[in-house]
Amino acid sequence: MREDQAWQALDAVLDPELDEPITDLDFVRSLEVDGTRVTVHLRLPTAFCSPNFAYLMASDAKDALSALPWTGEVVVCLDDHHDSDLINRGLAADAGYRGTFGDEAEESLEELRLTFRRKAHTAAMERSLSSLLRHDPGLEPHRTVLADLPAGPATDALLRRRESLGLSTDPASKVLVDDHGNPYPAEETPVRLRFARSVRVSIEGNAHFCRGLLKTRYPEAKANA
Repeated sequence: MREDQAWQALDAVLDPELDEPITDLDFVRSLEVDGTRVTVHLRLPTAFCSPNFAYLMASDAKDALSALPWTGEVVVCLDDHHDSDLINRGLAADAGYRGTFGDEAEESLEELRLTFRRKAHTAAMERSLSSLLRHDPGLEPHRTVLADLPAGPATDALLRRRESLGLSTDPASKVLVDDHGNPYPAEETPVRLRFARSVRVSIEGNAHFCRGLLKTRYPEAKANA
């Protein structure tokens, strides 16, 4: 029961760049529950994955598990990474991002989160609009509002991304907006959609690539390449 709850908590932890749960990506190497103690080992596709991303995922995993009402001690360890020792010491001491990396931490953890939340929103926005355009080529994207989107996973994902950024989810809100929720003018639509498409393709391509690397590095991994 508690192990199931721990896995469910980890389902909410996303790779910041790939915008997918670390459980789906098979980044969770092991999870053990012993009474109120939870121990998790994480693994990544290469030893040289960005330390920022690695720390963010490990920190989020610890926070998600610590939020469970029954956990007393949560230990999260990052395995086989060139900064494993540094990151694991920081997590164990609850030193925080800047406390872990010191002068190397050029931006705060929240700034880092915000950057990737915005990328995820941009990709989700493009994914929703492109799906509509395939069914209705005459659609005017700059006029499309949230109420025009069909119910389904893509729309649900877009609404979650908007909520995470504090953007409006009112059905009358425009779909094509900037990072602050301001609609783009009609003349900017083509270039904005091209940019959003490049962000979405980059995220999806990186996810596919990382799955392949993980499978190569850890043949027992379940992630689909």
